[in-house]
Amino acid sequence: MSAPWPRLSETDLRQLSGALRAGRLSVPFSAVGLRRYLAAELIDVVVAESQRLHQAGLTGPQLALLLATLADDRTARTPGHDGLDLVTSGPEAPGVAIRDTAVVVRELFSTARHSVLAVGYAVHQGRQVFRALAERMEQRPDLDVRLCLDVQRTWQDVTPTVLLLRRFIERFTNQEWPGKRLPAVYYDPRSLALEVGKRASLHAKCIVVDRQVAFVSSANFTEAAQERNIEVGLLVRVPAIAEALARHFEALIEAGVLKALDYPNLHVID
Repeated sequence: MSAPWPRLSETDLRQLSGALRAGRLSVPFSAVGLRRYLAAELIDVVVAESQRLHQAGLTGPQLALLLATLADDRTARTPGHDGLDLVTSGPEAPGVAIRDTAVVVRELFSTARHSVLAVGYAVHQGRQVFRALAERMEQRPDLDVRLCLDVQRTWQDVTPTVLLLRRFIERFTNQEWPGKRLPAVYYDPRSLALEVGKRASLHAKCIVVDRQVAFVSSANFTEAAQERNIEVGLLVRVPAIAEALARHFEALIEAGVLKALDYPNLHVID
């Protein structure tokens, strides 16, 4: 089993290091102790690695220093001199150090201060992908979160549009979203057109945080795309580009090209 540290964000690494130094955590880690610091899917592998290091003789202060060093190295390597960082999903290429999609997305969500715009074509197993964002929304009640998602009408499906929207909302709120507070969700009504020739897809995949950082990727908001598929993206720490990307989608919303899903008021009309 490979070490789990590359899967942790810089924030994760620093929080664990600080907790070790302050005596809030000890080596080996316990699952209960890690719950306040890490996403649920990371806990078991980090506990197992801490047990391995403990058996090898590594002490808490030594692990704290190791984690802090890894975080410092992450800072030094990200972003590059031009504000761009390559991000991938899937198998690692030997000898090539590139940031991981799932780690970058979780770090962006967990460090947002003012706003998050997330645009995605497909959402599957969203509870895992969106967990950090839902937790951040609970931590910061004033965080403005907008999701632009693709609501699709399949080939030869003549289901009334309002019923398709209701089904999407029910699936999103009951199966895909992990938090109590719901984000604003927008969709492209053209994707539900009955005439195939008029149909379009909201196929863009990007995240903008605080209008300062943008992540543009081929990866959907699915476990496979974040973890296993071969995907490529760019993390862009250039505020002018992030601002332009945010304004593009805001303009589409203001023009009515993208419409909001009204959770409480959407009803099926017979």
